[in-house]
Amino acid sequence: MQKIYTLIVLMAVVLLGTSCNDEWKEEQYDHYIGFRSPLNNKGVTEIYVPFSRKGADGASAEGISNYQIPMIVSGSTTNQQNFTVKVAHDPDTLQTLNIARYQHRTDLFYDDMGKKELGFVDFPGTIDFKAGEDVTLLNLKFDFRGIDMSKKWVLPLTVVNDPSADYKPHPRKNYDKAILRIYPFNDFSGNYSGTALLNFVKGDEGSGSIVANTVTGYVVDDNTVFFYAGNIDEDRTDRANYKVFAEFNGAETGGVVNFSAENPSMEFKNNKEASYRIIEEMDAIRPYLKRRYVIINNIDYEYTDYTSVPGSEINYIVRGSLTLVRTFNTQVPDEDQAIEW
Repeated sequence: MQKIYTLIVLMAVVLLGTSCNDEWKEEQYDHYIGFRSPLNNKGVTEIYVPFSRKGADGASAEGISNYQIPMIVSGSTTNQQNFTVKVAHDPDTLQTLNIARYQHRTDLFYDDMGKKELGFVDFPGTIDFKAGEDVTLLNLKFDFRGIDMSKKWVLPLTVVNDPSADYKPHPRKNYDKAILRIYPFNDFSGNYSGTALLNFVKGDEGSGSIVANTVTGYVVDDNTVFFYAGNIDEDRTDRANYKVFAEFNGAETGGVVNFSAENPSMEFKNNKEASYRIIEEMDAIRPYLKRRYVIINNIDYEYTDYTSVPGSEINYIVRGSLTLVRTFNTQVPDEDQAIEW
């Protein structure tokens, strides 16, 4: 009796194993098309794009660049057919996101980079998938010349739902759509440590200062960024009034930084000539990682905040230094090395 029971159990295990193996020969999930663009807590995917890329002759075309966003075929088995997917600009989804996040505060809305009349971005309306491939790249061509980074630029994209086509967009909205927050960068842009940059009320320097942990430098051109004056940041709706431009002039290891402002109402005054130096070092533990430090010293300027308190003006002095740190993976091509901003 015991032997019969044992044989029955063994046969059941064999049959179960065979059934499981046969099951995995078939597709377990539908082959849907989507973007590989995970959203952050602000409802967008942050994308960092070089302000300029080198052409075939080795020269850079200032303000002209590109970025390739992955598109994927979902499923448990490899895609086995050739097909063409339609991709389109999606202003409706961006409008929905803006209203959901900011409601009536239109001054906080993301700005649509995909509008044709702006001329900032171009991309093909179709992309081909080949049999045996589950991932392909959609090439986005950018023209950043004249871009104003005080605006919160977003490129909204969608997989077009075409009933006559031989593909299906992913049913989850955050998969078949990409909401790309675009940040062009140069050698001097990014998030600087601001703990050594002091912001005083003029005439009351001894009473303490206001310090920001992070001060962001936004691209203007290949050698210039702008900061917001003092402790003003992207959350302030009148931030465009308070741009302080920093132009870097020098060699690969350092030089002079010229600070200036275009808005006369700021009453901007630069008290010292600032300088910068660049230090590069390899990581002691992971020798393929390189860290690049951009340190700006002798920052000393004055400005007037004329809008935060209606009917009054507050004069500030900003003094100190800023430090930018970037980490690069030297094992990948130059244009893709940056892994930390």
